[in-house]
Amino acid sequence: MSTFADARSAKIEDPAASYLSHMQAVIFDLDGVLVESEHLWDQVRRAMAADAGRAWPADATPAMQGVGTADWSAYMADVVGVPAAPEAIADRVIAAMVDRYAERLPLMPGALEAVERIARRWPVGLASGSPRRLIDAVMTATPLGKLVRVAVASDEVAANKPAPDVYLEVTRRLGAQAEETAAIEDSASGLRSAHAARLRVVAIPQPAFPQPPDALELADAVLHSLDDLTVDLVSTLLNGAG
Repeated sequence: MSTFADARSAKIEDPAASYLSHMQAVIFDLDGVLVESEHLWDQVRRAMAADAGRAWPADATPAMQGVGTADWSAYMADVVGVPAAPEAIADRVIAAMVDRYAERLPLMPGALEAVERIARRWPVGLASGSPRRLIDAVMTATPLGKLVRVAVASDEVAANKPAPDVYLEVTRRLGAQAEETAAIEDSASGLRSAHAARLRVVAIPQPAFPQPPDALELADAVLHSLDDLTVDLVSTLLNGAG
């Protein structure tokens, strides 16, 4: 059975898709932007630390927001002190997240509507710190799989967020120029990644997870919710009038 990743990769690599080369694009982050999952990641990781008898460092939650699997699993081993190899930690956490998603997929309010209205105007991509397994779960269980043309996990590129690699790879596959692409992000790591890739950056931070001012200052626009992400706003940013 072909997966969402297989189908999307085949579609984008098809030479017939080269007509996108002159177009603008919009790229969404997943966790905290389209899926209300940051609290689930936090709960699962905290539970693992507690099971191992390890205290939860004060800065552990923000340190692991928006980064790739290799980075947060290493943090859990090296800083939190969970007595297991990072790969084993990642497997256990991701399996727990799959179970949580199976119970209830926590889409953010307005997520489908926001992507639908943006996708009517521009090609839409996804640049996520989530592993491929969770990206595919979201894409196949919701209409997002029909709206998102390219989805890349940060573990599939050379360097995870906050490096720009994942955004550069999504723009490459979409055939768009970075300077003519908008990124929708919530975390400091993601904001820094999109800014480093030279995208126009829209921040929609979650009130429960405040982001540092220096990261928010990188954004071209800061919104309260996905309801505020309008075609007019994105068009203004992409056309350099923001």
